[in-house]
Amino acid sequence: MKKRVAIIGATGAVGQEFITSLDGHEWFEVTQIAASERSAGKSYIEAIRDDNTGIISWDVEGEIPEYVKKMTVLAVDEIDTTKLDLIFSAVEDASARDIETRFAKELPVISTSSAYRYDDDVPILIPGINDDHSELLEAQKRNRSWKGWVAPLPNCTTTGLVITLKPLVDEYGARKVMMTSMQAISGGGKTGVAAMGITDNILPYIPKEEKKVRVETRKILGKLNNDKIDEADIRVSCTCTRVPVLDGHTESVFVETTKDVTPESAEQTYDRYNDNISIDGLPSAPEKYFAVHKDPTRPQPRLERVVGDGMTTTIGRMEKEELFDNGLKYMLFSHNKKMGSAKGAVLLAEMLYKKGKI
Repeated sequence: MKKRVAIIGATGAVGQEFITSLDGHEWFEVTQIAASERSAGKSYIEAIRDDNTGIISWDVEGEIPEYVKKMTVLAVDEIDTTKLDLIFSAVEDASARDIETRFAKELPVISTSSAYRYDDDVPILIPGINDDHSELLEAQKRNRSWKGWVAPLPNCTTTGLVITLKPLVDEYGARKVMMTSMQAISGGGKTGVAAMGITDNILPYIPKEEKKVRVETRKILGKLNNDKIDEADIRVSCTCTRVPVLDGHTESVFVETTKDVTPESAEQTYDRYNDNISIDGLPSAPEKYFAVHKDPTRPQPRLERVVGDGMTTTIGRMEKEELFDNGLKYMLFSHNKKMGSAKGAVLLAEMLYKKGKI
């Protein structure tokens, strides 16, 4: 029997990615969808149709999955938790915490919002990177007297950085990290970036982004210790920018390590992680978690965003960094709408299901 899941925020950009990611899923079946009061009571296809123009607003590659077209969109209050095993929250506004709290009292909630990321008893999970932090979900349930829990994804910019740092931290240690991001316009949501603002331009500031990366990186790379996470002792500095790229975040990273590291030894480390990654065999997992290129022209968003259906993190331009006694610099690419969003959340659900948390 497949686990019965609901998508909250199903008509938004992230909700549409969830709908596609769960189409024909081996373990999960979407049985309820919810959105705003404006959409409630309509079929899904009508809920995403503009009332004035009649144009259907579908922002995901490919056709709208058949299973969802005639499903009735519910108001959030109409969700029947007695007929569900899991909720995916794609709520994109300030109401996310209230909504997720309401459902976590009864069911597991996996969220793409930042509403709960910074609570002490809430892990920020990336499958294959800090799976052991999932044990904090049990403490969260006890602390709050909930039947369920909330498990948020990190910010999409943090995702690629932490995925590439984890093997280096484990093998060589890390003291300092400097990162500059070149983030896709889709990371700003449907209305997040004005066309005239980004065309022929770079926006050198994304509100709140840099603090999120600093805080989340240290929490994810920290150690679980008696129902709390001791943050990693790593100093993180970053500059987050928006560039005229549709999908996928590129990042330039400098890492000061405690042990000597070379591009060759780092590549071998990534290869070992590929061979022993915990997500191996999960339905949404890519064949390779890391793809390392020696070609100095890679990674490039147009080339990398299709690799592993957007679930592979690509690394290139690995060089010894002369600023540090021990250190490395490299470029990475991570798909903000796939691994950094809904499909990454589905992969997280698969990992937690395999662990018996769902």
